[in-house]
Amino acid sequence: MIVPFSVSDFIDRAVQVYGERVGVVDEPDQPAPPLEGPLGGGRLTYAELGALAGRQAARLDELGLEVGDRVAIVSHNSARLLTSFFGVSGWGRVLVPVNFRLRPDEVRYIVEHSGARVLLVDPELEESLKDVDAEFKFVLGNDDELYAPEGLRPQAWAPDENATACINYTSGTTARPKGVQITHRNIWVNAVTFAMHAAVTDRDVYLHTLPMFHANGWGWPFLATGLGLKQIVLRKVDGTEILRRVRDHGVTVMCAAPAVAAAVLEAAQTWEGEIPGRDRVRIIMAGAPPPTKTIVRVQEELGWEFIQIYGLTETSPLLTFNRTRAEWDDLPAEQRASLLTRAGAPALGVRLAISDDDDNEGEVLAQSNVVLEGYWEQPEETERALGDGWFHTGDGGTIGDDGYLTISDRKKDVIITGGENVSSIEVEDVIFSHPAVAEVAVIGVPSEKWGETIMAMVVLAEGQQATEAEIIAWCKERAAGYKAPTVVEFRAELARTATGKLQKFKLRAPYWEGRGRQVN
Repeated sequence: MIVPFSVSDFIDRAVQVYGERVGVVDEPDQPAPPLEGPLGGGRLTYAELGALAGRQAARLDELGLEVGDRVAIVSHNSARLLTSFFGVSGWGRVLVPVNFRLRPDEVRYIVEHSGARVLLVDPELEESLKDVDAEFKFVLGNDDELYAPEGLRPQAWAPDENATACINYTSGTTARPKGVQITHRNIWVNAVTFAMHAAVTDRDVYLHTLPMFHANGWGWPFLATGLGLKQIVLRKVDGTEILRRVRDHGVTVMCAAPAVAAAVLEAAQTWEGEIPGRDRVRIIMAGAPPPTKTIVRVQEELGWEFIQIYGLTETSPLLTFNRTRAEWDDLPAEQRASLLTRAGAPALGVRLAISDDDDNEGEVLAQSNVVLEGYWEQPEETERALGDGWFHTGDGGTIGDDGYLTISDRKKDVIITGGENVSSIEVEDVIFSHPAVAEVAVIGVPSEKWGETIMAMVVLAEGQQATEAEIIAWCKERAAGYKAPTVVEFRAELARTATGKLQKFKLRAPYWEGRGRQVN
């Protein structure tokens, strides 16, 4: 028997098994009133969450949306965003979660490129996105527009596990982001596999420190819902607030970029009383492995378990999982932490290989049921990534005798800073548009706080002048703030090959000297 996988499986089980349990505690400090039921306090049971998802689907029916139509949403973490994963994708439409940090022109490109008929906007972004339009546009919090009246049932959808459930836009090696098509099957396999490796049960409490737009919150909105976890919504990352939520809600698990761990460790220095969650919380980290000493601090100062994963938006995202093993228990803390800086062993169902092709030697390749269907409306990019039957990650790495993957370099020109992918080509394009700039190269350099930070090396045109502050401001005016360099160095020339190609590995080398890998 084959029963097609569907996003709706997760909310259906939550409603059936955990209907009276509090499923989500909405963010209280937001411009829209928290979503809540009769319990108050921004709390919704899973029965109420399921009913809202159905009412959202019924509203899309009223608007005339067909199966496969796209709904874009630009929102900070919120219960309304969480509901939309099910209210949109659970009835056969395609959710397009958009990074709320992007500039209006970047959001406009994604809305237009995806062909989204509906655009949902966070109230805080209503003014800045006033010129970004779609056939139907609503502000989150105007619930009479977002949800159909109670009792109105949505039209049934016959699940197709190979249908696209979400399109997640990611920065790559081109200046324009690519739309990653994630299917219902991708989501289902990622969620179940992730839950198994992280040993999640219905006794866990999950804190949404990770933006839900980012690779669909790594799949946790689905797995947490299907297993009946209480989900705590956090709108803005703040170390002290994270500790407070851990204490007040009994949080046991969260996912985070390295910068989040740094924020919590900093807040812990002035926290009064015992650090909450000791010997209870596990923090699952990706984006870039933090330094060994940060892992030791998480384990010793916070008393939290550190887990490392590796993956990409294109892989839903879980490819590898690295958790302390019984065989490591007697090792010194520094040695255990060093083992945890590796990307990890392949998750169940994932096949990894290292390319020996001359053009892509050393590149990490993957095969799995979590790998994307393709890039939306970009067949050439799809062929480039998947054409030989393997997904090309763009990362360089090695696989040890124990099967563990170590990422050593980034083959494609992507910088991961604070968990966000930034195309170096895009940043170079912005800087090069400055009238004083003759040449520019953008690279990632190590950062204790962000994992990597963006450095621009600039050659000024003859007779021109510019300061570091001017270049940074120029970028912030023309791209999302997190894409701007934090450091600008002025050079007389840039290292190039005989054919004029930039040799970025030479430019990066001095900053990564003494490190085992060229990513942090």
